[in-house]
Amino acid sequence: MAPSPVASASASASASASASASVGAPAGGTDEVIRRVEGSVGRLTLNRPKAINALTHAMVLAMTEALADWATDDSITCVLVDGAGERGLCAGGDVRAFYRDARSGGTGSIDFWADEYRLNAFIARYPKPYVALMDGLVMGGGVGISAHGSVRVVTERSRIAMPETGIGLVPDVGGTWLLSRMPGQTGTHAALTAGTLSAADALTGGLADHLVPAGRLPELVDLLVTGTSPTDAVAKLAVPAGEGGLAAARGWIDACYAADTVEEILGRLRAHGDPAAAAAADEIAAKSPTALTVTLTALRRAAGLADLAAALVSEFRVSVACLRHHDLAEGIRAQIIDKDRSPRWAPSSLADVDDALVATFFATPAGGDLDLDLDTRGRQPAPGGGPR
Repeated sequence: MAPSPVASASASASASASASASVGAPAGGTDEVIRRVEGSVGRLTLNRPKAINALTHAMVLAMTEALADWATDDSITCVLVDGAGERGLCAGGDVRAFYRDARSGGTGSIDFWADEYRLNAFIARYPKPYVALMDGLVMGGGVGISAHGSVRVVTERSRIAMPETGIGLVPDVGGTWLLSRMPGQTGTHAALTAGTLSAADALTGGLADHLVPAGRLPELVDLLVTGTSPTDAVAKLAVPAGEGGLAAARGWIDACYAADTVEEILGRLRAHGDPAAAAAADEIAAKSPTALTVTLTALRRAAGLADLAAALVSEFRVSVACLRHHDLAEGIRAQIIDKDRSPRWAPSSLADVDDALVATFFATPAGGDLDLDLDTRGRQPAPGGGPR
């Protein structure tokens, strides 16, 4: 599960994505989300290909609006979500916006996360088949709009990651819920290293359901549009994935990551003797000590939560706290803004991240907890009972 650049898409898939982005005009919302109906399929194409379709607040709201409209529209039998361009479904949220808010004390990112997490919850309980084409890069927020769906399709080009610890953040969008339920300690490994999962890893880890060759995605779309059910369509085109790297490494992963602290995990990895374990230790050691410690705590807590909604409420608390902590702005600066790859974390060592600091990340934010009391349109009821 070593970090890997995204493979370039084939010419056929590129043509398909370009065609998807140009079909019809958006029915409200934003040009960054192409919304249209083909046959009985409601289609949403994320349309920021130069940014690998990274999510903006407007995109989240546009997706929510479309899904809400289609949820009660009897002419729509399923929803299909994909990404424009050659590189992937979605590279996550707009981290430059997080950086600006972290530096200025702004609240735009908090508002974004609240609506994004509500969208994740809405997708998880969507009343119709929600088909997500997880081709290419799927990171962070991209996982949130795909892995909670009911029909999750990966390809041989899929590269899936929750890379938050590398920028001083903690897995969110229901990531702690998903990762904590992966086999053994593989989810902990993925979260702490911020490593990349292959299609086979995603399938064995419960983040995806079917592997369809990238060259056959246009055929899958055609089957859905012409009335084939999602179950029958994927059954016709899906192929075996084989064993992924995570499954093959379960021995040392489960042994090392069962430790109670990040420091103990690093010690076990370095003492194990497998070169892959030593490489994982090096990956972890470069990440934010605070983010690592909070992530491990969040994963262990999520494993005992009752449902996704509870995990999203917890993740909202953590995200708000991260926005006001030094390491988020510093991590984004080092990785995205200045690109010097030399973050100066504070605290700088795991030993200095004490229980009192970790507890602050799970406290109720000053503005209150995330409200997931959604109406049938995926929105919070407004005062008086009407939709907001």
